[in-house]
Amino acid sequence: MKIILIMGLPGAGKTTLADELAPMINAKRLNADQVRKAANDWDFSVEGRKRQAKRMADFALKLKNEGNNVIADFIAPTPAARSLFPADYIVWVDTIKAGRFEDTNQMFVKPDKYNFHVTSQNAKVWAKKIFKDLSK
Repeated sequence: MKIILIMGLPGAGKTTLADELAPMINAKRLNADQVRKAANDWDFSVEGRKRQAKRMADFALKLKNEGNNVIADFIAPTPAARSLFPADYIVWVDTIKAGRFEDTNQMFVKPDKYNFHVTSQNAKVWAKKIFKDLSK
């Protein structure tokens, strides 16, 4: 079982890609916006983002420990936030130069480490490529 992180700027296509890929690998889905809504935590400060990464990590580990593949899509804007999330496989959705939130754009650090780099918005095509890569 794997925990897959699909990360990138807001509006890059993370959720669309995650929704396309999840049924291909029979994965449970964790969407950052839904998790924030359930926690009623809309703090987007550095600390708030770390708290969200930890919350996402806890849910992902629980689902993995129950025998599920997990796909989590969230911005994970900084190395610190990414380090809190136990991803087995990272997809960087790098399809836009800037997202709709200037504070997120300013804090976003391009990842050094990732397993798959998505460079255009075509979830159906990329999901098939990622599935093939995961199947190796």
